[in-house]
Amino acid sequence: MSKPDELLEVYQFEQCPYCSKVRKQLTEMQIDFIARQVEPNGDREKPEELTGETQVPVLVDPDNDTVMNESDDIIQYLEETYGE
Repeated sequence: MSKPDELLEVYQFEQCPYCSKVRKQLTEMQIDFIARQVEPNGDREKPEELTGETQVPVLVDPDNDTVMNESDDIIQYLEETYGE
């Protein structure tokens, strides 16, 4: 399994089941990442700046200049990019 050179970032909040799914995938793949907290019912300026939408999770992969949301798409991307 290849690993990213730079840390991935995930914009998320703890209670979000979709964010949890992405964190779990990253942990299972043993990929280190930075969890960037956003408020569940508050400011979503950074996710909106990155994707044009306020939803989380948002993955930022600086190695591949990739920014994406939608948990299933993120998991598929992780498997295709960093899987075995």
